[in-house]
Amino acid sequence: MRFVPSHLQRSAATLDGRSAVRSMLLIFAAVMICVSAMVFTALDRVGHYANQLDENRSREAVSGALQTFGEQLAATLHDYAAWDDAAENTYVREDISWLDRNFGEMSADNQLFDVALILDHSGQPVSAYSDGERMQPELTGFVTPDVWTLFDKVRRMQADELPEASSFVSTSKGVAAVAIGLIRAKSGELSVAAEETRYVLFFRHLSATTVERLARAYVLPGLSLIPPSGQISHVVPILSPTNAVIGGLSWVPRSPGDTSLAQVRPLVWCAVAMIAIYMLLLFVSGNQALARLSAEEATALRLAMTDRLSGLANRSGLFAGLRDLVIKAQSEGKDVALLYLDLDGFKEVNDAYGHATGDVLIRSVSAGLRVLAGEERVLSRLGGDEFAIAFVGFDVHKTAAELAERVLDFLGEPLTMGERVAVIGCSIGLSVSRRGLVPSEELIRRADMAMYRSKEEGRGRWTLYDPSMDEEREERNLLELDLRAAIDAEEITVVYQPIADSRNFRLYGVEALARWNRKDHGPVSPDVFIPIAESTGLIDLLGLCVLRTACTTLKAWPDLALSVNVSPGQFRDPAFVSRVGKVLEETGIEPSRLTLELTETYFIQNPQRARKTLDLLRETGVKIALDDFGSGFSSVGYLRQFGFDRIKLDRSLVESVGESSRAVEMLRATVALARSLDMPVTAEGVESEAQALALRLAGCDLLQGFLLGRPVGAEVIDRLRRSGPLLQLPNTA
Repeated sequence: MRFVPSHLQRSAATLDGRSAVRSMLLIFAAVMICVSAMVFTALDRVGHYANQLDENRSREAVSGALQTFGEQLAATLHDYAAWDDAAENTYVREDISWLDRNFGEMSADNQLFDVALILDHSGQPVSAYSDGERMQPELTGFVTPDVWTLFDKVRRMQADELPEASSFVSTSKGVAAVAIGLIRAKSGELSVAAEETRYVLFFRHLSATTVERLARAYVLPGLSLIPPSGQISHVVPILSPTNAVIGGLSWVPRSPGDTSLAQVRPLVWCAVAMIAIYMLLLFVSGNQALARLSAEEATALRLAMTDRLSGLANRSGLFAGLRDLVIKAQSEGKDVALLYLDLDGFKEVNDAYGHATGDVLIRSVSAGLRVLAGEERVLSRLGGDEFAIAFVGFDVHKTAAELAERVLDFLGEPLTMGERVAVIGCSIGLSVSRRGLVPSEELIRRADMAMYRSKEEGRGRWTLYDPSMDEEREERNLLELDLRAAIDAEEITVVYQPIADSRNFRLYGVEALARWNRKDHGPVSPDVFIPIAESTGLIDLLGLCVLRTACTTLKAWPDLALSVNVSPGQFRDPAFVSRVGKVLEETGIEPSRLTLELTETYFIQNPQRARKTLDLLRETGVKIALDDFGSGFSSVGYLRQFGFDRIKLDRSLVESVGESSRAVEMLRATVALARSLDMPVTAEGVESEAQALALRLAGCDLLQGFLLGRPVGAEVIDRLRRSGPLLQLPNTA
């Protein structure tokens, strides 16, 4: 070991201590310098921000002043333009002197407008005043190209638009707000042709007095109007209707940041240490708080995009995920596919087993779809019984078709929910975006449209979107609009199909059927417009129109009964019973002559409500017939519970007569069942004499079909009432 003298050791220790202290001081000084620099930089930034904030507020105030200036003129113009007296004196009396007094002379010493012009439809002056003094017909100093632009805009406005417009323009007097409006009655009515219309134009110039008034009102020191070429940073440009700069309002900035900084800076040096410590603590605590907030925000965002019942993405999550897929597809040159699923039997499960079981079913379906979709795909529940699967890739048509088939197979199998088993199935719509060129919202719309096509074509299938679907939907929308107009205009006609007594084949009654001859298109099949009426809610108006027309016609046939079909949509209407009663009261028809025919759909879905409605209908005296019996699921219990006044056999039972002896036996058994419940039977779809004879022998008391008569007009029914039996068969007595 090397020996070191003690004093040298002490000197070395002292030097080491001093070096450490010096280093600490240097570090501290450097820290303080950095902190001071940061503090002063921060103060400078605060001052700059305060200046910028004040400038932004001043800019907003100036913009607001300009906007209010223009809106006040527009409001003033509206009061003058939509004025019954003005319309009377302009179009009826054509009193120019009245217009001069009430428009032009009002511009004198008026703080609302200082120039008033009245032009005809071609732009020629009728009256022109500036500051209460009449002006010469030459108005080029005021009716500038910008004014012509606004004038043309007002002239081209449609009837459902407010015929007024306003903006800023440059005139011979300076920069002004201008408002143009069509002179009309306060109600908006106009009794003259377009060529005879008159228009009022108000100008309100930004004079020195006006600008000074704005400066006082909005606390804007040094507010002044400058020309378009003024190179000033603190200015709000004034734009013409063509977005050209015609001037500007400038102000003197107050720079509150600089003033405040000058007052605060001397005290900063005394607080540097405290600020440094505070900033350090703030930095540490702020980082911790930001970390917590970021975690909570991520959790909240995840929950906001998640469906709580299924654990899948919700509608917002689908939109976000689909947008990401579209961006990815555009960058990688891939395609986007979207499968839109709707469970076919979910509502029935809910109605039969309750919502708790329905929730279990949703979770089971979600779990199965999660397995089928895989990890790289966006899977979401859109609400209710709708789901969506989206993914990107090459050759997505084939992949999507295979996935759709697997989903159909999965949902086509029975699903076990505890002790319950349900078979639901689904309908799928498929849309594809080539290279991500179709936006996410449009992709969803197309898939939804394709899904509804799957439902319309029988459910339990998948359908690829085709552009023709948009054309069909557009045609359907046009049909709906025309149908609504036809109902309002009472253009729906009613034809009547004969109903014969099976004993003698004489005319017993008629069934009223709606017919529509679409304007400029020709006849529309009931198979087309009836479903449209049911899906759009027009069925109530349509059914009421048919019922009223048929009952009115029935007054001329006191010996006939009337049958009218009622859709489930009408039957669900709480006011349906009262409307039927009102029609019977207005037409004076005996209620017992009217039979309302209903299918079993609504009775099975809502038996309690249906029973209540039936009881109310019976109180009016009308009869109720169960239509299409034999094609659905009606049980003997339902027949006994509702106690129909008549049963109408489905045409499928009638068509099978003559094909086999078993069909005849089934027919006889069905009629015998109705007879045992004391319910008369009507058979529809009779098209041959053999069918008519077999139905009569089976016990049907009324027959209806093409054999006995097609749907015809009221005048044909008048002849049939006087012509004897509708059909001649052996032993018809």
